[in-house]
Amino acid sequence: MADTSDTRTPAQIEADIKRRREVLAETLDEIGVRVHPRTIVGDARAKVVANLDHTLGRAYVQVNKVVSDVKAQFVDETGSPRLERVVPVAVVAVGLVGLLVLGTRRRKG
Repeated sequence: MADTSDTRTPAQIEADIKRRREVLAETLDEIGVRVHPRTIVGDARAKVVANLDHTLGRAYVQVNKVVSDVKAQFVDETGSPRLERVVPVAVVAVGLVGLLVLGTRRRKG
């Protein structure tokens, strides 16, 4: 059989009850704040923003990698342009611009 004798005085018991009520009141206040609609909406927003930041961060890394890869195609290790690759691309770009200009002039005339 368990020992149920309590050696505390009535004043100590009352003090314990008062302390436990204060702890319970704090806990209830905390629960009230956590289940409040504004808190729930704020938490949901924070999660969405965190996910969006994470997604944008990953996209930034991917874009940065692609730009670095493209740059590596046109620049050598010393930072000098690779003329054997730059010149053909420049010629094609000038040709496309020329075709666009000729196409818009023919429509006007």
